[in-house]
Amino acid sequence: MQNKNSMKSTHSLPTKQNSIRLRIHVNGIVQGVGFRPFVYNTARRFSLSGFVTNSNRGVEIEIEGLPTSIEKFKNELLHHPPPLCEITNSSFKEIVPQDSSDFLIRRSLAGDGNETLISPDVSVCPDCLRELFDPQDRRYLYPFINCTNCGPRFTIIKGVPYDRPFTAMSVFPLCADCKAEYENPENRRFHAQPNACPDCGPKVWFEENQNTALLSEQDAAFDTAVTFLLQGKIVAIKGLGGFHLAVDALNEEAVRRLRRRKNREEKPLALMMPDLESIQRIALISAQEKEWLQNPQRPIVLLKKKADSPIAQAVAPGNQRLGIMLPYTPLHYILFDRLRQNQDKDKLNALVLTSANRSEEPIAIANEEARQRLSDIADGFLMHNRDILVRSDDSVLFTVDKQTQFLRRSRGFVPRPYLLKNSGPTILAAGAELKNTICILKENRAFVSQHIGDLENVTANSFFKETVQTFKQILTCDPDVIVYDKHPGYFSSRWAKEQSAKNLIPVQHHHAHMASCMAENDLDEAVIGLILDGTGYGYDGTIWGGEILTGTYTAIERSAWLEPMPLPGGDAAIRQPWRTAAGYLYQAFKGKPPQMETLASYPLQVIGEMVEKEVNTPLTSSCGRLFDAVAALCGMRGEVHYEAQAAIELTQSVSSFDVKPFVFNTSLPQIPVSPLIREIVKAILSGQEQSLIAARFHKTLVELFAHTVKVISEETGIKKIVLSGGVFQNEVLLAGLQNRLAELQLISFTQQRFPMNDGGISLGQAVIGQKLLQAGLDKASYSVKKTID
Repeated sequence: MQNKNSMKSTHSLPTKQNSIRLRIHVNGIVQGVGFRPFVYNTARRFSLSGFVTNSNRGVEIEIEGLPTSIEKFKNELLHHPPPLCEITNSSFKEIVPQDSSDFLIRRSLAGDGNETLISPDVSVCPDCLRELFDPQDRRYLYPFINCTNCGPRFTIIKGVPYDRPFTAMSVFPLCADCKAEYENPENRRFHAQPNACPDCGPKVWFEENQNTALLSEQDAAFDTAVTFLLQGKIVAIKGLGGFHLAVDALNEEAVRRLRRRKNREEKPLALMMPDLESIQRIALISAQEKEWLQNPQRPIVLLKKKADSPIAQAVAPGNQRLGIMLPYTPLHYILFDRLRQNQDKDKLNALVLTSANRSEEPIAIANEEARQRLSDIADGFLMHNRDILVRSDDSVLFTVDKQTQFLRRSRGFVPRPYLLKNSGPTILAAGAELKNTICILKENRAFVSQHIGDLENVTANSFFKETVQTFKQILTCDPDVIVYDKHPGYFSSRWAKEQSAKNLIPVQHHHAHMASCMAENDLDEAVIGLILDGTGYGYDGTIWGGEILTGTYTAIERSAWLEPMPLPGGDAAIRQPWRTAAGYLYQAFKGKPPQMETLASYPLQVIGEMVEKEVNTPLTSSCGRLFDAVAALCGMRGEVHYEAQAAIELTQSVSSFDVKPFVFNTSLPQIPVSPLIREIVKAILSGQEQSLIAARFHKTLVELFAHTVKVISEETGIKKIVLSGGVFQNEVLLAGLQNRLAELQLISFTQQRFPMNDGGISLGQAVIGQKLLQAGLDKASYSVKKTID
């Protein structure tokens, strides 16, 4: 008799007297990725009976047949699963044979708890892309075509297990044809939860700003969108993880208009281009960068510009790189196809495609939200009615010396977990203030969230809370332990203290950076951590950022640090590096700085008085501020319009690393900065070129930090060095230091799966929390190396 909860199979198997039966549990990313039809068809291929079903624990399988066939099945299961599948653990137990004759795919089981992993969103696959542009296919030019190998996942989920009733597709009943595909295990759309077609699925339309009456629907909507774009207008396009703002990237005035309306003065804007051939016309692409561009995750990849690029200068002013991605949804592909049809065949097609928000706000996801928040930015909207339930910005990365460096880990990579060596209690880490992410540590799996952003406004704070709830829901947990940054002013820290968790654990910012790199590299021993960034609240209440820490997850020593320098105006100096430069000058020259032409237009006397009287002038050991000071002293950048702009321009001016470093002092534990500033000023006043000074400065830091680390290594016997913090997104410094440490017979570790900036902080916080609880501690121990007279 057919089980009423099973889908009938026409496949019948003879009874075998020497059969065995296995109960198999598989966990990982195994739902919504074609895993059950893979199991079904593999079982049929080896003449096995039994069943497969989804549950909150993963995928449950019972398989019966000849032992040799069972072994072949196991080998296929573990070593040749579907491309989007990721098995993190599996178990096999022999049970009593049931003499079953069919192999069934049973409906999903309900249950308490959840161990199943949700797949990240995936770019449209080649099979769907072929169908999309096949006039004979029933989904011809349908912008929501997908299958089990591609399409939305994380961004449309509202509950677990990952079945259609728990997604944004629950409001779209399947038509007869789509239902037949959905229920056929031999079809690649079997249980593809977003499956739909023009008859039963989501619709697309175009509407003009301030006028919700439709200008056009379905196919005609793309024609209207293209007309707007070619007229230089700004179009808000609803994508996979949120809305984008799009303009013609070759239209200088259109790009400048977008910047004015979005309040984004100079920070580079991302591009989307239709294919690799188009990208190669404007940028240099290495083999590794090509691989990332074509990866199903479809990140934005930072590529070096070609000198003769026709892309508008306003896209990335003063920057040698362009952030470019390929299309990743059917809607994108249709839009570019329509652009091609409406222009000369040789014309380059490139769109600015930037997050639909005002600067530093979360990306808009809902139709009405977009209409309201973008009303004075967008001229028109390319809308659809498939709800985005989870915000997820595009991921951003670059490569250096064949290493991948994430600037932002988000769409395409989240919520894929990172597996740790050891299990522990469930922990929520609240992350930092800037580039915030959260992390939930459940057993041995670390789930780092999508990019939330800077928690400096109400909408970002709401997104933070929204993300916490989303992850609690999909992981079916409510952590009793919350770890947070020691900085008392961070929103994430204040939020953590307001919660009713059983354990609240503060963690120092740079210790979390160190731990993040340790966790990613499976290090569970004493290391030397060279942590360089812009701002972090130190144990002594001052601003840290140029730190050499020695220790473990549960105990650290501050072994060395950059000389604390004055920061006139505090946060104002971060936005105005001329202030930082003036403060560094006053300290380096003991209140009697030389006249600098590069700073002549600024009120230096006021800064001198602030430094002398210690008025609103905190001290900082920040390496990020040191870069700002040098950039301003060289006359490159007195004010910045986005984070690290001065440092980026200083680094990109380096044309050769074959230079002599400046003379430097290596007394410990406080690494002198004042002598270096005096050397740099001497070079500027002698007329050395900016690019040479920039190169010598980088070379000096490499030698300075390498020498200091070597001394500490010899004192402690520790040879493993972890490098983390946002300053290490400087490719010249990173490559130079890694090479120098290797020459000194030291082993360096960096991060390639998570950002070295504050986007990776939450992972480090979570693992420190786990280790502290396992050791019975409520906080990490801290000591500081005494000054050597």
